[in-house]
Amino acid sequence: MSDLDFDLFVIGAGSGGVRAARMAAGFGARVAIAEDRYMGGTCVNVGCVPKKLYVYASEFGKAFDDAREFGWDSGDRHFEWSTLRDNKKTEIARLNAIYRNMLDGANATLIDGRARIIDANTVAVGDQHYTASKILIATGGWPYKPDFPGNDLSVTSNEVFDLENFPERLLIIGGGYIAVEFAGIFNGLGSRVTQLYRGPLFLRGFDSDIRAHAAQEIRKTGVDLRFETNIVSAKRTSDGIEVELTDGSSIEVDAILCAAGRRPHLDGLGLENTGVKLTSHGTIDVDEHFQTAESSIYALGDVIGGMELTPVALAEGMSFARRQYGDLQKDVDYDFIPTAVFCQPNIGTVGFTESAAEIEFGDITLYKSTFRPMKHTISGRDEKTFMKLIVDDATDRVVGVHMMGPDAGEIIQGIGIALKAGATKATFDSTIGIHPTAAEEFVTMREPWGDD
Repeated sequence: MSDLDFDLFVIGAGSGGVRAARMAAGFGARVAIAEDRYMGGTCVNVGCVPKKLYVYASEFGKAFDDAREFGWDSGDRHFEWSTLRDNKKTEIARLNAIYRNMLDGANATLIDGRARIIDANTVAVGDQHYTASKILIATGGWPYKPDFPGNDLSVTSNEVFDLENFPERLLIIGGGYIAVEFAGIFNGLGSRVTQLYRGPLFLRGFDSDIRAHAAQEIRKTGVDLRFETNIVSAKRTSDGIEVELTDGSSIEVDAILCAAGRRPHLDGLGLENTGVKLTSHGTIDVDEHFQTAESSIYALGDVIGGMELTPVALAEGMSFARRQYGDLQKDVDYDFIPTAVFCQPNIGTVGFTESAAEIEFGDITLYKSTFRPMKHTISGRDEKTFMKLIVDDATDRVVGVHMMGPDAGEIIQGIGIALKAGATKATFDSTIGIHPTAAEEFVTMREPWGDD
C-alpha cells in the first residue's frame, strides 16, 4: 500500500503512542502521530510526573517537623503555591519539548490537532486528510465527573495542578489511587482535606490488609476520610462552596476535586465510521496483538482497559511496533506487574492479593509485619509500616508482596524482579538483608501469620 501517505498513523502522543511511533519509525516505517492537547500524554502533563513533583513538595512540611528531634531548627517556614505551580509548568514544558525532539529524531511526522477516523485507512486532522495502511489508537483516558447539581463548580485531575489559588479547604470525591494521592498532596501542603468514598473502604482492588492499614495511617495524617458517603449537591456561597452530603451533613470548601475515575478518551474519534467494537466497559475491544475488529485499526494503552499504567502502555507500544515492523516479539506479559500509590506513606504492591491468591492457588501461607520506621523512633511521629508476603503452599513460590511505608515503591520494584523470576519463600529466607533498612524485613519474616 505504498500509494498511501503513511504506513502507520498514530492517534495520541502519550506514553504508548509515542513509544509505538518511535519504534515503528526506527524500523523504517513511514509514521505520523497526531496530538491535540498534551505532548507526552497524561503521564507527563497531568499525571505521574507532576503528581510526583507535588508529592515531593507535600512531604517537606513533615520533614521539617521530624528534623527538630534530630537537632535541626527549621525556623519559620511558608508554602507558596504559585512557586510550586509555576516551577512545575517550566519542567513540563521542558519535557514536552523533549518528546517533540524524540519524535523528530525518529523521523516521525508530528501533526498538531485532534484526529478523526474517516474510514479504515483515512484520518482527518482539521481539513487535512491522511491515508495509512494501519491506524493505531492511543488516546488514553479522560477524567469524568459524577452527575450532581453544581458539578460545574468542581475540577478534575486535569485542572487541579494549576489552580489559581491554593484551596485551604478541599473536598475530594473518590477512593482510587488518584483520589488518595491528591488527598495526601494537599493535606501535606496545608489544606484541610475531606475525602468521600461511596463504599465501605477505599482502594478497591488492592489487598484487604493494605486497604485497612492505609485508612488507619492516612487518617493519622489529618485527612478526614468519610466512607459510605457521597456528594448530593454543591452551590457557590460568599465564603466558598457549600456541599450537601448523603449522610445529611454539609461542609464548606474552597474547591472540589472529582477523582472518581477515568474513561477511554474516544469522543469525536470517529469510531462509528469503522468496524471497531467496544467492550461492555466502554473500552476498545482488541485481540492479543492489539488488533480491533477493523483489521487495519489497532489500539493500546488505557483505551483498551487492563492495568492503566504508564509502563504497561510503553510495553504495549514496543510490542506492537516490533510485531508489525520489526523483529517479532512475544506478547506483553501482564503477570506480576509492580505498582505504587504515592500516598503518605507510600504503597507498593506486586502479584496477587490475598483473596485472589486463595482463588488461584487454594492453600496459601501469609507472613505479615507491622513496625515503626527507625526514623520515627526519634522523630516521634505516629506512623507504622506494614509488610505482607503471600506464599503458594504447593510450590513455596512467593506470589504476592504488599507494603505501605516510606520508599515502598522503590522497594517493591526490586521485589517485582524476584517474583517475576519465580522466587520462593526459601529464596527470600536465604537472602541476607541490608541492615538497618525496612526492606530487610522481607527476608527476615520467618513465622507464618496466625501461628502461635
